[in-house]
Amino acid sequence: MVQSKKQKYLFLTFCLLPTFLLFVIFTVYPMVNGIYLSLFDWSGMSANREFVGFENYIRMFNDEIIGKAIYNDYFFVVTKVIGIMILSLFFAVALTQLKVKEAPFYRVVFFFPNIMSVVVIGILWQFIYEPDIGLVNGFLTSVGLESWTRPWLGSMEWALPSLVVPAIWAGIGLFMLLLMGGIMNIPKSQYESAEIDGASEWQQFWKITVPLIWPQIKTSMIYIVITSLNGSFVLVQIMTNGGPGNETEVMGSYLYQKAFEDFQFGYGATIGVLILILSLVTVLIMQFILKREKVEY
Repeated sequence: MVQSKKQKYLFLTFCLLPTFLLFVIFTVYPMVNGIYLSLFDWSGMSANREFVGFENYIRMFNDEIIGKAIYNDYFFVVTKVIGIMILSLFFAVALTQLKVKEAPFYRVVFFFPNIMSVVVIGILWQFIYEPDIGLVNGFLTSVGLESWTRPWLGSMEWALPSLVVPAIWAGIGLFMLLLMGGIMNIPKSQYESAEIDGASEWQQFWKITVPLIWPQIKTSMIYIVITSLNGSFVLVQIMTNGGPGNETEVMGSYLYQKAFEDFQFGYGATIGVLILILSLVTVLIMQFILKREKVEY
Protein backbone atom coordinates (compact mmCIF):
# COMPACT_ATOMS: atom_id res chain seq x y z
CA MET A 1 0.00 0.00 0.00
CA VAL A 2 1.52 3.31 -1.12
CA GLN A 3 1.05 6.23 1.26
CA SER A 4 0.95 9.84 0.18
CA LYS A 5 3.19 12.45 1.79
CA LYS A 6 0.16 13.88 3.57
CA GLN A 7 -0.63 10.51 5.14
CA LYS A 8 2.98 10.07 6.24
CA TYR A 9 3.02 13.51 7.89
CA LEU A 10 -0.29 12.81 9.62
CA PHE A 11 1.05 9.49 10.91
CA LEU A 12 4.26 11.12 12.21
CA THR A 13 2.25 13.91 13.82
CA PHE A 14 -0.03 11.38 15.49
CA CYS A 15 2.99 9.49 16.89
CA LEU A 16 5.04 12.51 17.97
CA LEU A 17 2.34 14.85 19.27
CA PRO A 18 1.74 13.08 22.62
CA THR A 19 5.47 13.01 23.37
CA PHE A 20 5.82 16.65 22.31
CA LEU A 21 2.93 17.69 24.55
CA LEU A 22 4.41 15.85 27.54
CA PHE A 23 7.78 17.51 26.86
CA VAL A 24 6.17 20.95 26.76
CA ILE A 25 4.08 20.36 29.90
CA PHE A 26 6.76 18.77 32.08
CA THR A 27 9.96 20.39 30.73
CA VAL A 28 9.43 23.57 28.73
CA TYR A 29 6.61 25.05 30.84
CA PRO A 30 8.38 24.57 34.22
CA MET A 31 11.56 26.20 32.83
CA VAL A 32 9.71 29.19 31.38
CA ASN A 33 7.57 29.54 34.51
CA GLY A 34 10.68 29.36 36.71
CA ILE A 35 12.29 32.21 34.76
CA TYR A 36 9.04 34.18 35.08
CA LEU A 37 8.78 33.62 38.85
CA SER A 38 12.38 34.69 39.35
CA LEU A 39 11.28 38.25 38.54
CA PHE A 40 8.91 38.37 41.53
CA ASP A 41 9.12 38.58 45.29
CA TRP A 42 6.75 35.74 46.22
CA SER A 43 6.42 33.50 49.24
CA GLY A 44 4.98 30.60 47.24
CA MET A 45 1.99 30.48 49.58
CA SER A 46 0.26 33.78 48.95
CA ALA A 47 -1.65 34.97 45.88
CA ASN A 48 0.19 38.29 46.09
CA ARG A 49 3.29 38.65 43.96
CA GLU A 50 5.42 41.77 43.83
CA PHE A 51 7.30 42.36 40.59
CA VAL A 52 10.93 43.20 41.43
CA GLY A 53 12.59 42.75 38.04
CA PHE A 54 16.23 41.71 38.36
CA GLU A 55 16.54 42.40 42.09
CA ASN A 56 16.63 38.68 42.86
CA TYR A 57 19.52 38.25 40.43
CA ILE A 58 21.43 41.18 41.96
CA ARG A 59 20.84 39.68 45.40
CA MET A 60 22.03 36.27 44.19
CA PHE A 61 25.30 37.64 42.80
CA ASN A 62 25.96 39.31 46.16
CA ASP A 63 25.07 36.17 48.15
CA GLU A 64 28.25 34.60 49.60
CA ILE A 65 26.56 31.23 50.04
CA ILE A 66 25.86 31.03 46.30
CA GLY A 67 29.58 31.22 45.59
CA LYS A 68 30.22 28.46 48.11
CA ALA A 69 27.40 26.36 46.65
CA ILE A 70 28.74 26.71 43.09
CA TYR A 71 32.21 25.65 44.27
CA ASN A 72 30.75 22.62 46.06
CA ASP A 73 28.68 21.63 43.01
CA TYR A 74 31.72 21.69 40.75
CA PHE A 75 33.74 19.85 43.41
CA PHE A 76 31.12 17.11 43.09
CA VAL A 77 31.33 17.29 39.28
CA VAL A 78 35.12 16.97 39.09
CA THR A 79 35.54 14.31 41.78
CA LYS A 80 32.60 12.22 40.53
CA VAL A 81 33.72 12.32 36.90
CA ILE A 82 37.27 11.30 37.84
CA GLY A 83 36.30 8.74 40.48
CA ILE A 84 33.40 7.08 38.66
CA MET A 85 35.08 6.97 35.26
CA ILE A 86 38.37 5.52 36.56
CA LEU A 87 36.68 2.84 38.67
CA SER A 88 33.98 2.05 36.09
CA LEU A 89 36.54 1.69 33.33
CA PHE A 90 38.81 -0.43 35.53
CA PHE A 91 36.06 -2.87 36.49
CA ALA A 92 34.62 -2.93 32.96
CA VAL A 93 37.98 -3.91 31.50
CA ALA A 94 38.67 -6.39 34.31
CA LEU A 95 35.33 -8.18 33.92
CA THR A 96 35.54 -8.39 30.12
CA GLN A 97 39.23 -8.82 29.31
CA LEU A 98 40.36 -10.98 32.23
CA LYS A 99 37.63 -13.59 31.66
CA VAL A 100 36.49 -13.64 35.28
CA LYS A 101 34.16 -16.60 35.84
CA GLU A 102 32.10 -14.73 38.42
CA ALA A 103 31.59 -11.72 36.10
CA PRO A 104 27.75 -11.99 36.05
CA PHE A 105 27.69 -12.01 39.85
CA TYR A 106 29.95 -8.96 40.08
CA ARG A 107 27.82 -7.11 37.53
CA VAL A 108 24.81 -7.55 39.79
CA VAL A 109 26.79 -6.52 42.89
CA PHE A 110 28.13 -3.35 41.30
CA PHE A 111 24.76 -2.41 39.81
CA PHE A 112 22.84 -2.99 43.06
CA PRO A 113 23.32 0.59 44.42
CA ASN A 114 21.63 1.94 41.27
CA ILE A 115 18.34 0.31 42.19
CA MET A 116 18.46 1.76 45.71
CA SER A 117 16.73 5.01 46.60
CA VAL A 118 19.06 7.96 47.18
CA VAL A 119 17.36 8.37 50.57
CA VAL A 120 18.29 4.79 51.51
CA ILE A 121 21.88 5.37 50.33
CA GLY A 122 22.10 8.56 52.39
CA ILE A 123 20.82 6.88 55.56
CA LEU A 124 23.12 3.88 55.00
CA TRP A 125 26.21 6.09 54.70
CA GLN A 126 25.13 8.20 57.65
CA PHE A 127 25.39 5.02 59.71
CA ILE A 128 28.76 4.15 58.13
CA TYR A 129 30.13 7.60 59.07
CA GLU A 130 28.53 7.67 62.54
CA PRO A 131 31.28 8.80 64.97
CA ASP A 132 30.63 6.29 67.79
CA ILE A 133 29.26 3.13 66.18
CA GLY A 134 29.99 3.76 62.49
CA LEU A 135 31.96 1.32 60.37
CA VAL A 136 34.65 3.79 59.32
CA ASN A 137 35.70 4.86 62.80
CA GLY A 138 35.20 1.31 64.06
CA PHE A 139 37.60 -0.04 61.45
CA LEU A 140 40.19 2.67 62.12
CA THR A 141 40.02 1.96 65.84
CA SER A 142 40.38 -1.80 65.32
CA VAL A 143 43.60 -1.36 63.32
CA GLY A 144 45.13 1.06 65.81
CA LEU A 145 44.46 4.30 63.94
CA GLU A 146 42.31 5.98 66.57
CA SER A 147 43.96 9.33 65.82
CA TRP A 148 42.38 9.21 62.37
CA THR A 149 38.83 8.87 63.70
CA ARG A 150 36.66 11.98 63.48
CA PRO A 151 33.02 13.08 63.08
CA TRP A 152 33.20 12.82 59.29
CA LEU A 153 29.92 14.56 58.46
CA GLY A 154 30.38 17.11 61.24
CA SER A 155 33.88 18.16 60.24
CA MET A 156 34.29 21.43 58.34
CA GLU A 157 37.25 19.90 56.50
CA TRP A 158 35.99 16.38 55.79
CA ALA A 159 32.21 16.75 55.37
CA LEU A 160 32.29 17.52 51.64
CA PRO A 161 34.82 14.81 50.66
CA SER A 162 32.82 12.37 52.79
CA LEU A 163 29.73 13.05 50.66
CA VAL A 164 31.63 12.35 47.45
CA VAL A 165 32.44 8.76 48.47
CA PRO A 166 28.82 7.48 48.53
CA ALA A 167 28.08 9.47 45.36
CA ILE A 168 30.90 7.66 43.54
CA TRP A 169 29.99 4.30 45.09
CA ALA A 170 26.38 4.62 43.91
CA GLY A 171 27.36 5.56 40.35
CA ILE A 172 29.97 2.94 39.44
CA GLY A 173 27.61 0.11 38.43
CA LEU A 174 25.56 1.90 35.77
CA PHE A 175 28.55 3.30 33.90
CA MET A 176 30.51 0.07 34.29
CA LEU A 177 27.72 -1.76 32.43
CA LEU A 178 27.62 0.94 29.75
CA LEU A 179 31.37 0.66 29.18
CA MET A 180 31.24 -3.13 29.27
CA GLY A 181 28.68 -3.06 26.47
CA GLY A 182 31.06 -0.99 24.36
CA ILE A 183 34.08 -3.21 25.11
CA MET A 184 32.18 -6.42 24.34
CA ASN A 185 31.27 -5.04 20.89
CA ILE A 186 34.93 -4.59 19.93
CA PRO A 187 35.93 -7.44 17.58
CA LYS A 188 38.48 -9.79 19.13
CA SER A 189 40.42 -9.62 15.87
CA GLN A 190 41.48 -6.08 16.81
CA TYR A 191 43.26 -7.35 19.92
CA GLU A 192 44.64 -10.42 18.15
CA SER A 193 46.18 -8.27 15.42
CA ALA A 194 47.67 -5.91 17.98
CA GLU A 195 49.10 -8.82 19.96
CA ILE A 196 50.72 -10.23 16.83
CA ASP A 197 52.26 -6.80 16.20
CA GLY A 198 53.79 -6.92 19.67
CA ALA A 199 51.50 -4.46 21.45
CA SER A 200 51.35 -4.84 25.23
CA GLU A 201 48.05 -5.02 27.10
CA TRP A 202 48.54 -1.43 28.24
CA GLN A 203 49.08 -0.29 24.63
CA GLN A 204 46.02 -2.27 23.52
CA PHE A 205 43.97 -0.51 26.18
CA TRP A 206 45.00 3.02 25.09
CA LYS A 207 45.18 2.39 21.33
CA ILE A 208 42.18 0.09 20.86
CA THR A 209 39.82 -0.03 23.83
CA VAL A 210 39.64 3.66 24.74
CA PRO A 211 39.25 5.03 21.18
CA LEU A 212 36.58 2.47 20.27
CA ILE A 213 34.49 3.05 23.40
CA TRP A 214 34.99 6.83 23.38
CA PRO A 215 31.26 7.48 22.57
CA GLN A 216 30.29 5.58 25.75
CA ILE A 217 32.96 7.39 27.78
CA LYS A 218 31.77 10.77 26.50
CA THR A 219 28.11 9.96 27.20
CA SER A 220 28.97 8.77 30.69
CA MET A 221 30.95 11.88 31.57
CA ILE A 222 28.24 14.26 30.33
CA TYR A 223 25.55 12.30 32.18
CA ILE A 224 27.59 12.43 35.40
CA VAL A 225 27.99 16.21 35.02
CA ILE A 226 24.25 16.76 34.48
CA THR A 227 23.19 14.54 37.38
CA SER A 228 25.82 16.11 39.67
CA LEU A 229 24.68 19.68 39.03
CA ASN A 230 21.00 18.79 39.26
CA GLY A 231 20.84 15.86 41.68
CA SER A 232 23.60 16.12 44.29
CA PHE A 233 21.34 18.10 46.60
CA VAL A 234 19.33 14.97 47.52
CA LEU A 235 22.34 13.27 49.11
CA VAL A 236 23.36 16.56 50.76
CA GLN A 237 19.85 17.11 52.10
CA ILE A 238 19.70 13.64 53.63
CA MET A 239 23.22 13.41 55.09
CA THR A 240 24.23 16.95 56.15
CA ASN A 241 21.40 19.35 55.25
CA GLY A 242 24.10 21.70 53.91
CA GLY A 243 26.10 21.77 57.13
CA PRO A 244 28.22 22.14 59.04
CA GLY A 245 28.17 25.92 58.57
CA ASN A 246 27.08 25.70 54.89
CA GLU A 247 30.28 23.79 54.09
CA THR A 248 28.36 21.20 52.05
CA GLU A 249 25.69 23.51 50.65
CA VAL A 250 25.04 23.00 46.93
CA MET A 251 22.82 25.04 44.65
CA GLY A 252 19.97 22.53 44.79
CA SER A 253 19.91 22.32 48.59
CA TYR A 254 20.15 26.12 48.88
CA LEU A 255 17.25 26.46 46.43
CA TYR A 256 15.18 24.06 48.57
CA GLN A 257 16.04 25.99 51.72
CA LYS A 258 15.09 29.37 50.29
CA ALA A 259 11.94 28.25 48.46
CA PHE A 260 10.42 25.70 50.84
CA GLU A 261 11.85 26.55 54.26
CA ASP A 262 12.29 30.33 54.12
CA PHE A 263 9.31 30.79 51.73
CA GLN A 264 11.30 32.97 49.32
CA PHE A 265 9.99 31.28 46.23
CA GLY A 266 11.03 34.02 43.83
CA TYR A 267 14.62 33.87 45.04
CA GLY A 268 14.53 30.08 44.88
CA ALA A 269 13.38 30.29 41.25
CA THR A 270 16.33 32.60 40.57
CA ILE A 271 18.73 29.97 41.91
CA GLY A 272 16.98 27.43 39.68
CA VAL A 273 17.66 29.62 36.64
CA LEU A 274 21.33 29.75 37.65
CA ILE A 275 21.45 25.94 37.85
CA LEU A 276 19.89 25.73 34.38
CA ILE A 277 22.38 28.18 32.85
CA LEU A 278 25.43 26.58 34.48
CA SER A 279 24.29 23.10 33.43
CA LEU A 280 23.81 24.16 29.80
CA VAL A 281 27.12 26.03 29.64
CA THR A 282 29.03 23.18 31.30
CA VAL A 283 27.57 20.55 28.96
CA LEU A 284 28.31 22.67 25.87
CA ILE A 285 31.91 23.17 27.01
CA MET A 286 32.30 19.44 27.64
CA GLN A 287 30.82 18.60 24.24
CA PHE A 288 33.49 20.80 22.68
CA ILE A 289 36.36 19.46 24.83
CA LEU A 290 35.41 15.80 24.37
CA LYS A 291 34.80 16.07 20.64
CA ARG A 292 36.79 13.51 18.65
CA GLU A 293 36.69 12.02 15.22
CA LYS A 294 34.64 8.83 15.11
CA VAL A 295 36.78 5.67 15.12
CA GLU A 296 35.35 2.74 13.22
CA TYR A 297 36.32 -0.94 13.22
